[in-house]
Amino acid sequence: MFEKLEDLAKNNKKISDFHIRSGSPLAYRQTGEIVLVKDVSIKSQDLKDLMSMNCNEIEIDKFEKTHELDSAVMLSGLRFRANFYKTINGTAAVLRRVESQIPNMDQFNLPQSLYDVVDMHKGLVLVTGPTGSGKSTTLAAIINEINKTRSANIITVEDPVEFIHKDNRSIVSHREVGKQTKTFAAALKAALREDPDVILVGEMRDLETIGLALTAAETGHLVFGTLHTSGAPSTINRIIDVFPPEQQEQIRAQISTSLKMVVTQRLLKTRDGAGRVGAFEVMKCTPPIQNLIREAKIHQIPSIMQTAVRDGMITMEKSLEELAKSGKIDPGAARSEH
Repeated sequence: MFEKLEDLAKNNKKISDFHIRSGSPLAYRQTGEIVLVKDVSIKSQDLKDLMSMNCNEIEIDKFEKTHELDSAVMLSGLRFRANFYKTINGTAAVLRRVESQIPNMDQFNLPQSLYDVVDMHKGLVLVTGPTGSGKSTTLAAIINEINKTRSANIITVEDPVEFIHKDNRSIVSHREVGKQTKTFAAALKAALREDPDVILVGEMRDLETIGLALTAAETGHLVFGTLHTSGAPSTINRIIDVFPPEQQEQIRAQISTSLKMVVTQRLLKTRDGAGRVGAFEVMKCTPPIQNLIREAKIHQIPSIMQTAVRDGMITMEKSLEELAKSGKIDPGAARSEH
């Protein structure tokens, strides 16, 4: 199993995820589609070996108690983000390839508005979208650009750490939840005492983490975070809804001043089927948007975005239209995605 896995990982860069399940054939996802390798059957011992080679005793104990574990895996010098879980047939794992080469912003067809983020010195910037939409890659490219162009102290808190940045003009410290810190919230609270300029929060999962991120953004830090939401209104509502009703008015006021940008992205198969291309929605927190957030009229945000092209905003619908118009994706795919 390991030999075939390593061979595929090294020689097929289009594979994004490997699916390893006890008693089932090896499978992988390539340009969005699941492919079965029917001649490679996974044994339960393969999963035990994979875990024992890559996880410490604390992680293995956690897996036995909770039946789930997020970790990182190394195979022949290649890094993967791993999720181990139990099924009715035994242990299983999904390995997501983590590129060792740090991405540059110019590699991707990123909206011009995202380049404005590099020069920001405080506020909250959220990158949202479904799992596998490239959120981590976009954030790594932005952090890389800040690292190359600014003198800053950058602290990342991730589960697990994906891209490892080396000090350039900035200094970068990586912390992994479960290894170098217990929780996102604990690391974020500590980060405020670590003289940061930029903080990357891998995932804003709970009230305490979200509250600390808003406070950090409000008190003169540039904070990046991710959420599994599908657009600016749902992102803002998700943040507000985490808090008790009696706090929500105060949180709306805090978001209206702290939030600078929400970027939502999706990856779509290219028209020729050879790869994938990103579609991006961008909402910038201009004064009209801030007013809508404060007044709890979040459902009106899309209509502002449609008319705020000069401010650098773009709706997902418009982004999909432009990709179809330029021939990068099939027009039918654009309609079904929207």
